[in-house]
Amino acid sequence: MGGRRRPVATRRASDRPHPGVPGDRALGVTDRSPRARLRRLVVARAGLVVPGAYDGVSARLVERAAFEAVYMTGYGTSASRLGLPDLGFAGLADMVENVRQMAAAVTIPLIADADTGYGGPLSVERTVRAYETAGAAGLHLEDQVWPKRCGHLAGKETVSREEMVAKIRAAVAARRDPDLLLIARTDARAVSGFDDALIRARAYGEAGADVLFVEAPTTLAEVEAIPKTLALPCLFNYVPGGRSPLPPFARLREWGYAIVLLPAQTLFAAARATADYLALLRAADDARGLDDRLMSFADFNQLVGVPEMLARERSFHGAPDAG
Repeated sequence: MGGRRRPVATRRASDRPHPGVPGDRALGVTDRSPRARLRRLVVARAGLVVPGAYDGVSARLVERAAFEAVYMTGYGTSASRLGLPDLGFAGLADMVENVRQMAAAVTIPLIADADTGYGGPLSVERTVRAYETAGAAGLHLEDQVWPKRCGHLAGKETVSREEMVAKIRAAVAARRDPDLLLIARTDARAVSGFDDALIRARAYGEAGADVLFVEAPTTLAEVEAIPKTLALPCLFNYVPGGRSPLPPFARLREWGYAIVLLPAQTLFAAARATADYLALLRAADDARGLDDRLMSFADFNQLVGVPEMLARERSFHGAPDAG
């Protein structure tokens, strides 16, 4: 493995060609694959807006709204699947299963939170292979100590730069599809300062990451400096109530961000809508008059594909399609 590390690690989202490699067909890798589409969008550095989702239905809503990619939030996965905060409770099995279900629910590329990779370099290899097999088009790995915590909470710790570089190299070596987008996140801003965060980001890029993600910059000047200082495509994490200022999307595009991530907004929107509905229901002690708060039964059936599924079922029985 050591002899092959250097040529693999020099690949970048900004300069990698797409000639295909032996075995690509078996992996479903084509010019139209979600991974290839995502890579082209990232190379354009046009501030691709990627809303987060936390299950198959929310992922389908993102696709229905005509966004070009969707993000599987670790924060939302822990909250929706376990009812627990993003403090390291969701492990590899929880996350991979959610990747599999969400990727199967949509045709747009899925970027997934892979936390710290769930161990050292060998564990990162296993994680990357599992995410790739489950259908992720991209994933991000972070340099926090496990158990990690939400990037906009206090009390974070980071591993050494050398340890994270080894993890990135392992991720690159584990990748079978060269279009699988590897995003390296550093949480060093809150631990050792902005300058160290930039140093780490550069090192992670040199180790083979395709996209750089400096988590939780605290000033507009820092937000602007990240894509102007780093050579590789950069990601901005747009977290209302978090530690970072939130410029307009147009400004983030001007500064050169490749991806603008909205990690948990759909979860918060759903939680508020559900809480509001339940409060009204409890107060009224009657469900009549509250239907305007709901997606209709027919529309929801369309969302999850009921008409198409029933048509397929009829075709297996040789029955004509009733529309």
